[in-house]
Amino acid sequence: MSQTNFDVASLRTFVVGMELGSFAKAADRVGRSTSAVSAQIKKLEEQSGAPLFKKAGRNLALTEAGETMLRFARRLVDLNDEAAVAVRGPDLEGWIRLGLQEDFGEVMLPDVLGRFSRAHPKVRIEARVARNTELLSRIDSNDLDLALIWDDSVSSAHELPGSDRHEMIAEPAMCWIGSSTLPWNPDPAEPLPLVAFDRACLFFSAATEALDRANIRWRVAFTSPSLSGLWAAAAAGLGLTVRTRYGLPASVSAFEGRDLGLPALPSLPLSLVRATATPTPPVQQLASLILESVRAGSASLERIAA
Repeated sequence: MSQTNFDVASLRTFVVGMELGSFAKAADRVGRSTSAVSAQIKKLEEQSGAPLFKKAGRNLALTEAGETMLRFARRLVDLNDEAAVAVRGPDLEGWIRLGLQEDFGEVMLPDVLGRFSRAHPKVRIEARVARNTELLSRIDSNDLDLALIWDDSVSSAHELPGSDRHEMIAEPAMCWIGSSTLPWNPDPAEPLPLVAFDRACLFFSAATEALDRANIRWRVAFTSPSLSGLWAAAAAGLGLTVRTRYGLPASVSAFEGRDLGLPALPSLPLSLVRATATPTPPVQQLASLILESVRAGSASLERIAA
């Protein structure tokens, strides 16, 4: 039996199309005609020997085989790009100071930064995990080159830089977060127990405002200075907390308000902010990798939520 050899260009088109949610948009990104892209995807499906797509209303969704193919396609494209850089030799040098939200630390630090470091070993990265206020302050003072932040410009003391320095990546919905193993059976006669940070938090503010509008009483049952503390308390069933679906540990799950008899929560823009409109090549390269990774994660979470 002959071995199947997948075409990396087709795999790249497949990955880009799923990240952008459209193969027509992917055609522009990869520099091919829509008919050429259609031929690539058709060939990829033929080589797979199983349907990669299924109907989901008016749209296409991935089958189980398609989800598996997407995971491997990302890895193969990444390996191809890393090999290309390794063969040519490292061409980037310098220093990058990156700021991240806690939500992305556990995933992005080993994944994105690991890939970048392997491809560009002469670039030194200093990463800081902190909250919005600190990250924006460090961007303003030029102590960070890049920062991944929640756009709370309405309530923040810091205004976001102009469009030449910041780019909105996604706009995920906030969710109620509770234990993934313990049943949620609060006493309707008692205030709703909430798990929150021990200082002001835009997620907590959005949750309490929504509860107040719905005339639902609430109380703070647990406070913590760290996100890991919120996860632990929610996993233990001490109360609900509020976040997006990004970076959730297996011990907790995201719930829609209607599933718990609670109000719906708003979405929150996620942006990548640069200290300057003309970043160095290493900073620009890392920014592109972060944008790609977060958008891919966003597309995956949207499919799960749907």
